[in-house]
Amino acid sequence: MSFEPRAAWDAVASSPMFGLALTLLVYQGAIWLFERCGRRPLVNPVLVTMVVIIAILSVTGIAYQTYFDSAKMVHLLLGPATVALAVPLYRQLPSLIRSWPAVLATALIGSAVALISVVASARILGASPAVQLSLAPKSVTTPIAMGISERIGGIPSLTAVLVVLTGVAGAIFGSWVLDRARVRSPSARGLAFGISAHAIGTTRAFQEGETQGAYAGLAIGLAGIVTAILTPLLIGWLTTI
Repeated sequence: MSFEPRAAWDAVASSPMFGLALTLLVYQGAIWLFERCGRRPLVNPVLVTMVVIIAILSVTGIAYQTYFDSAKMVHLLLGPATVALAVPLYRQLPSLIRSWPAVLATALIGSAVALISVVASARILGASPAVQLSLAPKSVTTPIAMGISERIGGIPSLTAVLVVLTGVAGAIFGSWVLDRARVRSPSARGLAFGISAHAIGTTRAFQEGETQGAYAGLAIGLAGIVTAILTPLLIGWLTTI
């Protein structure tokens, strides 16, 4: 019996564990590259993993749904991973208690600015109403953003893509922007990452330090709540001015 590479590859790609194994292997390689490059933001592991997996799926012709169905375990672990952010939050509890008014004010103002600025910019640049609505929640974590987008008449799938791009951009350029703005406070840097770049930005915040990561993790939740409340209230006004 002759060996047929294509048939062998099809058998591997159809395996229930293919997507999970591919994701873990590529991500481990991305972490190795990140460390070898001196932890440079431009080689962020999440960005590298996305690019490599997209390239593999494109070259091999594997449908995204096929990949996703076999990588659901990674998706399911997002919930426990988010809950695990409570551990560094607990360690920073005394600091959080002392600064809660400033934290709440930052979440409110930051979320409002993110919402208003992106919708106004899209409107000025001539984006369609559907794109404007899809952009509105792009700074919060994907499940919340997609829910908001669907409720206000946006395109949830487009919102998901925009959320990922926002997080990657925040992880790549966030530290550089904060350094140029002379933001030195670990808590302020963490809040900035969490409010503007959600989970991917929080990963970058943890690379800077536990305090930054804890505040970023708190900011994800606060920004999600504030954005979910503000978006339906402001979106009608923003899309008609």
